Amino acid sequence: MVVRRTRRAVAAALAAGLIGLVVVGCSEAGTPVAAAVTVAPGDHADVLATLPAAVDGAKIVVGRPTAPHTVTVYVDPRCSYCATFEASAGTVLADEAAAGKIRIEYVVASFLDARTGGTASARAANALRAAVEGGGGRKFAAYQAALFASQPSRGAEGGFSVDHLLRIADQVDGLRSPSFDRAVRDESYRSWVADSQQAFEDSGVGGTPTVLVDGTALPGGDALYDAAAFSKALRDAGV
Repeated sequence: MVVRRTRRAVAAALAAGLIGLVVVGCSEAGTPVAAAVTVAPGDHADVLATLPAAVDGAKIVVGRPTAPHTVTVYVDPRCSYCATFEASAGTVLADEAAAGKIRIEYVVASFLDARTGGTASARAANALRAAVEGGGGRKFAAYQAALFASQPSRGAEGGFSVDHLLRIADQVDGLRSPSFDRAVRDESYRSWVADSQQAFEDSGVGGTPTVLVDGTALPGGDALYDAAAFSKALRDAGV
């Protein structure tokens, strides 16, 4: 199974000291970031709008199914390190996916809810899943970028309220619809959110963000938060 192979790969990387998640990722609540509703940078929005997304079990897959490399990304919507990752390395991933070099598998965890209180991560994960249904799957990438850019501050147990999630969706042209709004309000994808969290737990990953290239974990540290360094890490991994 993919999850078992991934778990072995991550465990091997951890044993080799490749990932320093306690220092550079969310294994507990992260550093505060500003709460706002923010769109993706204008020069990047066009790239995001080209990317198809589809649900594959507990994952959301972005990019062409025939791409030669698979990048698996573990995130939690409330993780501030994930927001930093998406604003930098995430732009690199989008460009590589648009060029057909990679497909991105997102595993959306919600473990920070249990550690810091509230259900904000689960609500946001549900909204991300709902976004896949919009525009033939081509609204997800833009919504995810806007969602992380609009992340509530640390300790906001009531963050990512329904109203907030819908206001973020207003920034993605054509995403809002009666079916999307209903899915966000009713948390229609609770079962999928639970499955995605379980996939995160089963993977052996200790925190977020974590990135695997073709099943092998990339080094943690600054390379995850600097676009140029992340590009080099991808090249070193064979992309």
